[in-house]
Amino acid sequence: MLSLSRALTAARTSQCRLFSSSQTLWNDRKGLVLGVYDKEKEDGSLHLTEAAKDFNSGLAGKLTKLLKISGPALKKGNSRIFYGIDKQYPCIAVVGLGKNNAGVCGAEYWDVCKENIRSAVSAGCRQLQDLEVSHVEVDGCGDAQSAAEGAVLGLFHYDELKSKKKARVTTQLYGSADSVGWETGVLYGQGQNLARYLMEAPANHVTPTMFAETIEQKLAPYGERVTVHKRPQAWIEEQQMGAFLSVAKGSEEPPVFLELHYNGCPDHTSTPLLLVGKGITFDSGGISLKPPSGMDAMRADMGGAATVCASIVTAAALKLPINIIGLAPLCENMPSGKANKPGDVVKAKNGKTIQVDNTDAEGRLILADALCYAHTFNPRAIVNAATLTGAMDVALGSAATGVFTNSDWLYEQLHKASVVTGDRVWRMPLFDHYTKQVTNSQLADLNNVGSSRSGGACTAAAFLREFVTAPHWAHLDIAGVMSNKDEVPYMRKGMSGRPTRTLVEFAAGLAKQV
Repeated sequence: MLSLSRALTAARTSQCRLFSSSQTLWNDRKGLVLGVYDKEKEDGSLHLTEAAKDFNSGLAGKLTKLLKISGPALKKGNSRIFYGIDKQYPCIAVVGLGKNNAGVCGAEYWDVCKENIRSAVSAGCRQLQDLEVSHVEVDGCGDAQSAAEGAVLGLFHYDELKSKKKARVTTQLYGSADSVGWETGVLYGQGQNLARYLMEAPANHVTPTMFAETIEQKLAPYGERVTVHKRPQAWIEEQQMGAFLSVAKGSEEPPVFLELHYNGCPDHTSTPLLLVGKGITFDSGGISLKPPSGMDAMRADMGGAATVCASIVTAAALKLPINIIGLAPLCENMPSGKANKPGDVVKAKNGKTIQVDNTDAEGRLILADALCYAHTFNPRAIVNAATLTGAMDVALGSAATGVFTNSDWLYEQLHKASVVTGDRVWRMPLFDHYTKQVTNSQLADLNNVGSSRSGGACTAAAFLREFVTAPHWAHLDIAGVMSNKDEVPYMRKGMSGRPTRTLVEFAAGLAKQV
């Protein structure tokens, strides 16, 4: 009896020590994300990533045993949490990566393996964040850049104005030597998150002036390579940007024409890539007032400017060897006694007159003047991005950004980049059929809306083409990808910041061709 009593006492003491130790570790709030692929053999053996294999070996196979007895095989994008199996990591999230080496899918036009890694890592990181884990190490899963993108994009949550905020989580690479890939992925993700932040913030917190100041602050660390011009209304008037000014005059907020110069190419004579972004910081529709339901989302109508500026911030952080100029006409579209009225005629920078039959088709007006100005830099290519038409959302939904272009070469560069990032683009028609609809105007050279409601995204693109003479120009209509519900699994619900990573990848690709 005495020996039994001693044994029970020893067992209780041992249990108490284990509990005390695990409690201390839990307070450290440290977590780990590891990957597992779909089973490839019928023998039931698990296919772990290299990092997960090493971790499992260090635990004498405990991880694989737990995975087998804890439930069915992990499906792609799902995660499972294990507690207390390792002293250093009190919480471990094992995530399903799907098939190994899946590669590019010809039907989906993206790299399936990269997308699976982003989705899985995001799921694991968010689950650990919900447990208030403060630091997470992430398995590179064979592609450290994609893993980093999934972690950074997945953890983003706009709660700047809330009293109760989600746990802030720091991340780092685990079990891989590809630190360069990881850091690149972090910068890609942070770039898109900057665009998401600007788009999600309330319009009274991101006015044209505040937008410009935010971008200036973000570019401050790269002052040696970057020049920022915040052009005031007087400058805009000097440039005779009558279309832009006609929209801005309806608001009490002064317009700003933001001009960014990133000089990353050692050869300063190299012609620049020109990016233009629509910057309507709030779109009420003007006199052609929008319905009140959902109007709050129009705080993100500057998504084109947000993605363009965020991509330049990212290019600067990556030190891409390319010259980029970014242009963002920033203003609000509001109804007032000074606002555009349906039927008004305004003159653009290139001298063309425009009949404004719908004041809610204002984005194309401010872009018209910006595109005219863009040509003064003799650019290598011009790419503009804009949440331009609801018709684009109807046409493609959130699956891809619609691209209208006069250049097969330029589309190929954008498409190639989108396959890598998983943030896809899709080419749309730019037929003369649509041009005829916007050049048929009763009072002016052009009408800001087509003569037919059909093909609204196409007639908007045709309107913009009237202000383009460059041989390589692309218009990206990002209205359909402006927000995320659950379509992109590695991002939470809210404004998406798309297609920032595709623009960065596109610029990186061009940099290699210099």
